[in-house]
Amino acid sequence: MERISWDQYFMAQSHLLALRSTCTRLMVGATIVRDKRIIAGGYNGSVSGSVHCIDEGCYIVDNHCVRTVHAEANALLQCAKFGVATEGAHIYVTHFPCIQCTKLIIQSGIKNVYYAADYRNDPFAEQLFKETGVKTKKVPLTSLAVDLQQDEKSAYVSKLLDRLKNVTNRGEYEQLVEEGKQLFHKKDR
Repeated sequence: MERISWDQYFMAQSHLLALRSTCTRLMVGATIVRDKRIIAGGYNGSVSGSVHCIDEGCYIVDNHCVRTVHAEANALLQCAKFGVATEGAHIYVTHFPCIQCTKLIIQSGIKNVYYAADYRNDPFAEQLFKETGVKTKKVPLTSLAVDLQQDEKSAYVSKLLDRLKNVTNRGEYEQLVEEGKQLFHKKDR
């Protein structure tokens, strides 16, 4: 079994956090990391103690929901609330940060922004990151599922492919092997 990379590990955490979002327009998660340790996480949702978009709908002003606090801001606020330094940290976000979150990230001292998906990328946000030396990198999440029987399933598919080797034509067999490799992210069989 191969271990996932650090980038995939932290991006998966951000996607998991996004599942807690109470926004009906876009579910976003953010994970702040320093020295390969998670120091905070956040998702987009209403102010603590207030109503949620999933309960009463979005409160839209100028095409933006003003009811929610963005995931990046919530993660940064968690650091502030508990006295955790963010200088030199990295942030993993499910979507490219908006202009307001971009400014918060820069001011907090975060040096690297990893995002899984483009989302209304603001050219000024991109410019600010470049001007201030904050590096951005797109890191799409390649896998999130946790399958406790993955090894057994992989072994079963290998067993089936071995049996098919003698009953199908070579081209069809090679296609099935390739599909099995892609399904289980195998490097070689």
